[in-house]
Amino acid sequence: MEVLDEKANGAIHMETEEFVSVRDHEAFAAKHMPDLGHDVKDFKVFSWHLSNWKKLDKKLTGPEFECGGHKWRILLFPFGNSNAPPNDTVSVYLDYADPKRAPEGWHACAQFALVISNPHDPTIYTVSHAHHRFIAEECDWGFTRFSELRKLFSVQEGHSRPTIEDEAAEVSVFVRVLEDPTGVLWHNFVNYDSKKETGYVGLKNQGATCYMNSLLQSLFCTRYFRKAVYQIPTEDDHPTESVPLALQRVFYHLQTSDQPVGTTELTKSFGWKSLDAFLQHDVQEFNRVLQDKLEIKMKGTKAEGAIAKLFVGKMKSYISCVNVDYESSRIEEFNDIQLNVKGMKNLYESFKDYVSVETLDGENKYMAEGYGLQDAKKGIIFQSFPPVLHLQLKRFEYDMQRDTMVKINDRHEFPYEIDLDEFLEDTADRSSPWVYKLHGVLVHSGDLHGGHYFALIKPDRETRWLKFDDDRVTPVTDREVMEENYGGEPLNGLVSPVQRNQVRSMKRFTNAYMLVYVRESAIDEVLAPFKEEDTPPHLKRRLDEERLQLEAKRKEREEQHLYLTAKVITDDTFAHHEGFDLAQFDERAWPTSDLPTFRVLKNETYQTFKSRVAQHFNYPENQIRLWVLVNRQNKTVRPDTHIPENEPALTVEVIRNNMAVRQQNDLRLYLDVIPDPNKPDISPGSIMIFLKHFDTTRQTLYGVGKVYVPRGSKVGDLALLINERMRWTPGTPLKLFEEIKPGMIELMKPKLTFTQSEIQDGDIICFQVDMNEKEIHDLDNQGLYSNPAQFYDFLQNRVMIVFRPKSEEPDHESPEFSLILSKKQNYDVMSAKVGEFLKHDPIKLRFTTTHPTNGQAKTVLKRSLNPSISEIVAPFVRQYPNYCHLVRETRC
Repeated sequence: MEVLDEKANGAIHMETEEFVSVRDHEAFAAKHMPDLGHDVKDFKVFSWHLSNWKKLDKKLTGPEFECGGHKWRILLFPFGNSNAPPNDTVSVYLDYADPKRAPEGWHACAQFALVISNPHDPTIYTVSHAHHRFIAEECDWGFTRFSELRKLFSVQEGHSRPTIEDEAAEVSVFVRVLEDPTGVLWHNFVNYDSKKETGYVGLKNQGATCYMNSLLQSLFCTRYFRKAVYQIPTEDDHPTESVPLALQRVFYHLQTSDQPVGTTELTKSFGWKSLDAFLQHDVQEFNRVLQDKLEIKMKGTKAEGAIAKLFVGKMKSYISCVNVDYESSRIEEFNDIQLNVKGMKNLYESFKDYVSVETLDGENKYMAEGYGLQDAKKGIIFQSFPPVLHLQLKRFEYDMQRDTMVKINDRHEFPYEIDLDEFLEDTADRSSPWVYKLHGVLVHSGDLHGGHYFALIKPDRETRWLKFDDDRVTPVTDREVMEENYGGEPLNGLVSPVQRNQVRSMKRFTNAYMLVYVRESAIDEVLAPFKEEDTPPHLKRRLDEERLQLEAKRKEREEQHLYLTAKVITDDTFAHHEGFDLAQFDERAWPTSDLPTFRVLKNETYQTFKSRVAQHFNYPENQIRLWVLVNRQNKTVRPDTHIPENEPALTVEVIRNNMAVRQQNDLRLYLDVIPDPNKPDISPGSIMIFLKHFDTTRQTLYGVGKVYVPRGSKVGDLALLINERMRWTPGTPLKLFEEIKPGMIELMKPKLTFTQSEIQDGDIICFQVDMNEKEIHDLDNQGLYSNPAQFYDFLQNRVMIVFRPKSEEPDHESPEFSLILSKKQNYDVMSAKVGEFLKHDPIKLRFTTTHPTNGQAKTVLKRSLNPSISEIVAPFVRQYPNYCHLVRETRC
């Protein structure tokens, strides 16, 4: 049940001005049902007499009647069908009588007027009109607030009787079932399938690419061009670097896909740094750049010369003297013709204007070599037109008075067929007529500063016209191709005054800006049917493989709920990790840990999974033990307990839910390798501790493995195990630090036990060789770190900044590079470090921030403010916690 309001669907009113009778069907329909510009298939009026209104049921359905091959009825709620107070309104609808018996996919386009009138005086009524595409999901349409009930029962101004008199009234419906030649009239396009309905698919709207989709569809439907593009060798090309390959891929997907096709690869292949670059070119420039890039790759191949054969014609610019036998002329090739719109009624007049002759006389005489100043005729004449003729209509031009570019929205008509013979010079080849058929209309709707682009194309000689509107392709009528894209105001008599008011603003700004004509004698060659063998085998093979990969990924996504991811930390990954915890699990952070990862069915048993892990790392099953890592309250990730071995029914999901954290998407594990499975297991009361070595000389911090120690032993006892593992001289003095969490690295007391120090399974202890005061002082003077606490602070604040040269700056000797800095440092330090790397004066460097996602330059950093690195990288923190890009430029 749909609610229509007064503004959107015609006024709901008590008639007071003109006393048109409801029973005068033709006059009533003419007054209240505006001409919508569509052919009427059938027109019927049905009236339903009702009495005892106040005793009527809450919902009534009227008798069925037929119109346009469909059964209809009135659906009435005498006391309203809304949240309004009871007895406040009347609701009335036109209802499709039996949608369940209608064939699958049925629809009916109807314009209708619903009327409640006085049974004795049919000039007293309340009426509202609407139009709708009736479908199974929307089989009734009308007005929930058709009228206030009290108004229907009371006498209104200008009348002597109420609409409902003595509790009696007539409820009528006027129905026009309209022809729908395209099958999409008033379609809501929910679940619309372009491929099924038209055989074609659209192109995704990628943002500012505007006119590109329209031109690509036009070129795709020019099948000779598509075949020529396919003949370009691209086996070794990369799609984002090769325009021919990117275009081949777009064309192949348009041929084979059931879904709209993306163009990102193609836009990248142009080398234009941003989509804004497309706004700086018009469709003519874009087409020229595209064809130039294709022609370069076509040289020396079967496709060489195809573009010139298809799109290139010749014209002669001349100056011919009137009184002496002298002419100066120049022959030029053209790929398209730019025609004036302003002041021109139609395309024929635009061509006449293009070849119009200018007389050079008086003070404007022509200096003819050998003859002096002479009266002359100056003009352009065509020698030949190409098989496919691109006509650019000059809808955009410079307005000198306003000192700005403006759009010309004047009416400019173009025909389905045009004979260009009279615009050719006398010596032109006329063995075939120069008659051209309209093949495509590229349309812009909007003004100079924005709008929408779409294309209307007739793919074959006999097929219907199609509208390519980004990701949707629909059939259209001849009127939608021609009249609706001439621009300006509709001609008198073509639409009703009511309709003219409704569409005036749209008509004013929607018009053709490019026309594509095909020479009639060349249509069969230019639009020849496309064959399977016209597609290059390597392209088909390559894209079919990609499609299978995408299908596999889609299936993987669909089945993702059945799986979880298990990440395994090993002693080797720990040894290569420089940072907090045992590994870096935040994939946004830098540097990331490359952890062995397994995709595991949730219902897979632990024993099966353990066998896979053992096989992957080439260990016997009885030589490994897996520990579950958990997120502690202090936001660290540490091993908590090892997985029990003797529970055959234990599944991976149960382990994740019971031993880890249910909210985690993955299962994090530590692989504990048992040196000798035949020796006794871990002694009771032992704890597993991970060790990290802070090397003051190398300024590094890496894992060196794990040890098992009794809980009651002293912290200082670790020194013996560490010296032995590091192969240091026995008795080498050490300092031990507990890695509690980022920002909390505490020196340990060697005389306390591990229990007293609150050390448990999975804790991390960092050690360094103890230094004297002079050694510490020397490191401090070099700006180096003398203890793990300082180094951990650096790790917590470090950020990798990538510096790239300004794009327009030829900076081949110093390309993109990166430096690791601390967020606690500032602009001056950063500038000095970059200057040192580039061997350039840091005062003569300037830095610009970039957008976190697209990399475009944003804001120049001010040296005078000397911001901290933390402030500089702040925009990146959410997406990349310790990683960012800056643009640099140098000055001499």
